Amino acid sequence: MSPNIKRDFLSLIDQKTCTIGVIGLGYVGLPLIDAFVNAGYRCLGFDIDPQKVDLLNRGQSYIKHIDGDRISQWLALNRFEATTDMQRLSEPDALLICVPTPLDEARDPDLKYVVSTCRHISQVLRPGQLVVLESTTYPTTTRDVVVPILETENMKAGEDFLIAYSPEREDPGNPDFSAAGIPKVVGGINEVSLDCASKLYETAVAGVIPVSNCEVAEAAKVLENIYRAVNIALVNELKVLFDSMGIDVWEVIDAAKTKPFGFQAFYPGPGLGGHCIPIDPFYLSWLARKQGLNARFIELAGEVNRAMPEYVVTRTSEFLNEFSKPIRGSRICLAGIAYKKDVDDPRESPSFELLELLLARGAEMSYSDPHVPQLPSMRHFNLPSMESQPLTAEYLRSLDAVLIATDHTDFDYDTIVQHAPLVIDTRNATQHVKGKRDHIRKT
Repeated sequence: MSPNIKRDFLSLIDQKTCTIGVIGLGYVGLPLIDAFVNAGYRCLGFDIDPQKVDLLNRGQSYIKHIDGDRISQWLALNRFEATTDMQRLSEPDALLICVPTPLDEARDPDLKYVVSTCRHISQVLRPGQLVVLESTTYPTTTRDVVVPILETENMKAGEDFLIAYSPEREDPGNPDFSAAGIPKVVGGINEVSLDCASKLYETAVAGVIPVSNCEVAEAAKVLENIYRAVNIALVNELKVLFDSMGIDVWEVIDAAKTKPFGFQAFYPGPGLGGHCIPIDPFYLSWLARKQGLNARFIELAGEVNRAMPEYVVTRTSEFLNEFSKPIRGSRICLAGIAYKKDVDDPRESPSFELLELLLARGAEMSYSDPHVPQLPSMRHFNLPSMESQPLTAEYLRSLDAVLIATDHTDFDYDTIVQHAPLVIDTRNATQHVKGKRDHIRKT
């Protein structure tokens, strides 16, 4: 082991002279920078998108919950700079990798961004640096993918440089949790790496949970998301069953959650969205297949959740038929493009599939989302250009139906129910609307 690597790194933390490099300036990277800047560190942000880098260096943001004023404060404190220059990866003392980890067309893990980032780091890696992978992935990625790229004859992981895994934990749209307020699980390639990574995070977040190795930390993140995916699939399946029986699944869940133990409420919807739940469980099912095993719960949950947009479209057709309207030619507004309430994040949102399915059936589609003013281009969907429409009384009356896909707080549900001829509610967003309700349909 290089002499005094642990002592030197911990000294940088104690003196707050440790420079933090964050690679990937998106929904994970920017909140992480905020936590470290607030803890007194200087941060250098890396991204391959020059437009993002330019905006950040001018004190502007492209993410709602990290606004421009906050970024301007980072700049004013001289604690932040963004760059596309990967040669500068040698400057920070700690490098935190927050790049996307999508699935490929076969729904297998696609680690191209992690691999590319590690190759850039390997070209300039210096002794004593700490490298932490935060991107969600399958167990063994840090040891079997990241380490071999970074190691050379003269640079050994855990000896000449430090390496750890600490999965990102973000809850966009939830004001009760910031990156600094969420405990971090940390696993190191060895004890020295674990100690240094844990100490670094302890100074910036609410708490650290050290685990025995990188694989445990990687598996913990996947478990967190599988837990949610399976339980959401359960209530989605029950929704279909209870709909066929004329039972309100939302009322059932409200009744069940009054039990003070042994039950946690999960809610149905038009499909899964966000980077985590629709994608991450399949990392483990892929790994299970490589081990000659079947992850049956994961695969079944994926089937149920992926079927929900088609189910919603089928029910939309049935509801329109009640009003003597076919889907073809009907004017339908999709309320909500973001995958989650009160966020501007459209990643993996089921709204894109709903739009595509309804357009394919001949509907005249529009959308409204106060957080997504223009319909973003998504690589898996071929959709026309659209702009968000304000939900005025006149506009609502011109429609045949409003399909609520995301229950944003900013939507005026009283106005929607009062003026839209038909309201199809996939989120139980209209439950507290009083007065006329005979044209509301839940699904």
